[in-house]
Amino acid sequence: MGDENRENQTMQVMKKGSVTAFLKESLKGISQIIYIENTVTGLLILLAITVSSFSLGVIAGLSAMIGTLVSKVGGADQTWISKGLMSYNSVLSGLVLQTFLTGPNAWVVALVGAAITAIFTATLMYFLGNFGIPILTLPFILSTWFILLSSYKLDSIKLNESLVPQSVANWELHVEGEIDLFQAIFNGIGQIFFLTETIPGLLLFIAVFWASRKMGIYAVIGNVVACATALALVGEHTLIMLGLYGYNAILTILAVSVVYNTKENRYAPITGVLAACITVPLMASVSIWLLPFGLPALTMPFVLSTWLILGARKVLPNL
Repeated sequence: MGDENRENQTMQVMKKGSVTAFLKESLKGISQIIYIENTVTGLLILLAITVSSFSLGVIAGLSAMIGTLVSKVGGADQTWISKGLMSYNSVLSGLVLQTFLTGPNAWVVALVGAAITAIFTATLMYFLGNFGIPILTLPFILSTWFILLSSYKLDSIKLNESLVPQSVANWELHVEGEIDLFQAIFNGIGQIFFLTETIPGLLLFIAVFWASRKMGIYAVIGNVVACATALALVGEHTLIMLGLYGYNAILTILAVSVVYNTKENRYAPITGVLAACITVPLMASVSIWLLPFGLPALTMPFVLSTWLILGARKVLPNL
């Protein structure tokens, strides 16, 4: 009986009208990166990525479809697929691998990585779900790190020059230079999708506000709070300008104050701001921890900060 159900789900892709549904599910997979289930938001995000880089836009769209297709063929719950919950990690993996890999095989590795991440997503949903812990972007982080590290042993997978292992002993902190906070805020939301330009950043803010004014306001607050915290802690100005201290804060405040917020969590707005602030030292420490491996921190600070608050709420429900 189970085999028949899985076969029926697979065949639905070929039926009349299923192509439109499939594309909507894929677009929702893109929008779910920022906790939104909305096809228009997904389309606007895809447009923002494409405006910045056509190749990244293509990879993002294909990765979303691959993640959705793997979930359908694998027989995942159709409700999860329809909401885009099975494919958003695949989109992120495709984007990162296309960004940090080079050579003629880079796009192939990126798309294969998107498929692997879809399987990783299902695995972690099962194991972490038993503990009531949301997977967030952990499947994307782990699968991407494994693939990037494999490049040191597999010659067909080549890293670009931006990822170079460094010794912590030789690390130097540079805090000089001016900061354009306006640009840093746009870069902050853009870095969720590995973008650093004003127009894509503006499109991303429009995409969030289109779906939810509340989430849009929180996204702005999280970004501003992260920039202020990084400045207060005398963080590297270049990193602040590039938005590398902002994107984790945006995802965290949305998770803590909106998505995983219940009526019992009466101080959720304040807790969300606190969690956003925490992502700054977490970003600094995780990036240094990964320095000898030449790996990017990705969204691990967001995952750690969000889990910290969600775990604390089991004992301190008012948070």
